[in-house]
Amino acid sequence: IVDVWFESGASHAAVLARPGLSWPADLYVEGHDQYRGWFHSSLLVAVQGHDGQAPYRGVLTHGFTLDSEGHKMSKSLGNTIDPMALIAARGADILRLWVSRVNFLDDIRASEESLIGHGEAYRKIRNTFRYILGNLNDFDPSRDCVSLEEMEEIDRYILTCFDQVRTRMLTGYDKNELHQVSHALHHFCAVTLSSFYLDVLKDRLYTFPPVSPRRRSGQTALWILGSGLCRLMAPILCFTAEEVWQQLPGARDGTESVHLALFPGAAVTSGEVDMDRWRAILALRDEISKVLEEVRRTKKIGAALRASVGLCRTDDLPHFQAAFRRSWPEFLAEVRDMLPALLIVSDVTITDTPPAGVVPVEGGDLAGFTVQVDPAPGEKCARCWNYTTDIARDGRHAGACARCARHLDEGLAAGAWSAAATAS
Repeated sequence: IVDVWFESGASHAAVLARPGLSWPADLYVEGHDQYRGWFHSSLLVAVQGHDGQAPYRGVLTHGFTLDSEGHKMSKSLGNTIDPMALIAARGADILRLWVSRVNFLDDIRASEESLIGHGEAYRKIRNTFRYILGNLNDFDPSRDCVSLEEMEEIDRYILTCFDQVRTRMLTGYDKNELHQVSHALHHFCAVTLSSFYLDVLKDRLYTFPPVSPRRRSGQTALWILGSGLCRLMAPILCFTAEEVWQQLPGARDGTESVHLALFPGAAVTSGEVDMDRWRAILALRDEISKVLEEVRRTKKIGAALRASVGLCRTDDLPHFQAAFRRSWPEFLAEVRDMLPALLIVSDVTITDTPPAGVVPVEGGDLAGFTVQVDPAPGEKCARCWNYTTDIARDGRHAGACARCARHLDEGLAAGAWSAAATAS
């Protein structure tokens, strides 16, 4: 009878002799108890029979799955959880996401309750892709893509953020740190995209003419994000990634499955976007958002689009200049036109005098900063929901603001809409 350890240790000689495989193996994967088991016996057998070489280039170990009481799961104890039952109840990709989000090097506790939070994380990722796909229904990348140089600044910024996430995810794969991959994916979808970029982008996607260069710029960014993130998440969320790939415009050109596609390259040339400027923009947005939420809590305004935000350019903010390498007045002048869209408010005014009775921010890069929030003047546009004083009273664009009326005329002229559709 052949000893079981010798038999398992010699398995590489049979397995790696198959067509298409080569010796030694790239990786051996097993539990951490196999240092004195399979890893060791394989090393002994191979060194004796293959000129002193190990049968593997690398070894990756994992911990054991424990029950909620911290005991190792085993059939004899009857404390196991059937993976197929979990898959039937919650889906394979939620289970795969849970496995990828824990540090598999250590022993981990598993229970159905522990999957609940990971189900929420999965839904956030899936809903991000639903948003992307839903806004690419009229987009053909071979025809409608906008060049990087012609894209809106915020679209170039989000692609730079994507490149940073891409680097972190690829590094995680290279180091077999799957928890770093899945956490980077979830944070980018839940925070960078859903809580910021996709929210800001809605106005351009929903109210601009379909063929508008600014709308196409946003769609180009969405297509690059969707295609890139889909490929990056494919090793973990393999079924969801394939679903997305089959619906993504242009993704299947020459590549039938996402699992046959290569990981994406960089989307933006290094140094293309001034990241210090965007750190300052996001710091300002965070502070104003806090004030907006407080004002909404007091019922002074309802939705954020009801707000008019007042900023003061003459405030001396030395911490701001030190942190972002630009003066406060210069920065306000740079970003003035983009602030209403970035803040999702109806109006932003810049004054030379700090508002009376407003307490400046204490501490941080924006120490001394003041912001005043009041109800925006005018009426609500029936189309974009901004409050403005130029609402049309009659005519075919009655109820729309001047900007929306202009967009409607541009869409009609380009043949993107029918007159009956815009009237309705």
